Order: sequence, then C-alpha cells, then structure tokens
Amino acid sequence: MTVEPLPDWVIPPAGGFTVEDFLELRGLPKHTELIDGGLVFVSPQERWHSRAVSILWRDLDQQTPPDLYADREMAVKLGPRQMPEPDVLVVSMSAVRRENPSTYYFAEDIVLAVEAVSPDSEERDRETKPAKYAKAGIPNYWRVERRDDEAVVYVYELDPVAHCYVPVGIFHDRLKIGVPFPIDIDLTSIGRRG
Repeated sequence: MTVEPLPDWVIPPAGGFTVEDFLELRGLPKHTELIDGGLVFVSPQERWHSRAVSILWRDLDQQTPPDLYADREMAVKLGPRQMPEPDVLVVSMSAVRRENPSTYYFAEDIVLAVEAVSPDSEERDRETKPAKYAKAGIPNYWRVERRDDEAVVYVYELDPVAHCYVPVGIFHDRLKIGVPFPIDIDLTSIGRRG
C-alpha cells in the first residue's frame, strides 16, 4: 500500500495564508474559504441550505435594479488574510463587467452579503463573518436560519460610525424591505419540499 503525498496546502505557512497565497493554491475542495489566514472547509450542503440559497438568489436576481447584480457563492477579498464566500451576494454591475479579477469580488463591490446557516457554519455565520463584513464596509448583511422547516431571515444594516451591524428586522413568512433596494421575497417557498 502506497500513501499519496499530502498537498502543499495541508500545512499553512508561518502566519497563515495570504489572499495571494490562497489564489495560487490548487486542488482545494470546492467552496474553501480563507478566514484569518486559515483554510476553512465546508461540509456537504444539506438540501434545505441549497434550496434557501437558490430561492434567495433567484428572487434577488429578479428584483435587483439595473445597476446591481445578484450572484452566488463567489469569493470576496476583504483584506490581506480574509477571503470568505458568501452564499448569495448583490454586487455593483461595474464589478460584474470588470474583466480582472473574474474569480472574486472586492468588499467595496458588495451591497448585500447573505449567509444561510448550516450546522457546521453557525459560529462563522453568526459571529465571525458578520464582524469581518462590517469591518470591510459591506452595507447590508442577512443571516438565514432554519427553524423547523421554516426560513427565518435576520436583516442587518451597517452602522458606518461604529463599523458594526445593527438589526433591522427578523422576517418569517415574507421578507419585505426597502434597503438596499425594494425587496419582497416569499420565505414560505423555502420550507416547501425542503
């Protein structure tokens, strides 16, 4: 029996990976994120998580004004050692049209970051990522939680003075708000068949 050599990325460099290091790594599992210089691997998605992300992305895509674009599961460079991958994002159309980089966005491109919480991402989605998104200046953050089979969306807006998010509302059956643009999403469709 032969043992395959481990990939180079198994052992991080002293001080952790930088975004530049991260972008050069090959053979990483899908949806690997860089947080605080460390690689974060995600568990396989549950059906509920996939459905929540798909429905939110679809509905946001249909409702974005012409100068914005809804995207999903794209990395965002927040700083030298931070490159998370929000589940859903709303970005400026100029960022989408920019040729380079084409594999990630910059924090200033993002209008809204959305995370659907999974059992393995609770702390990251509730504590770590919101703090990093706020520090990077992303104006809006949504956290989607599963309560039984229903979706509950916690909506936050950035306080530009304190550089932290403040709660705007908790939405159960329908998410209807005017910021960052008029949005109306039937959340009950996430729980159906999920």
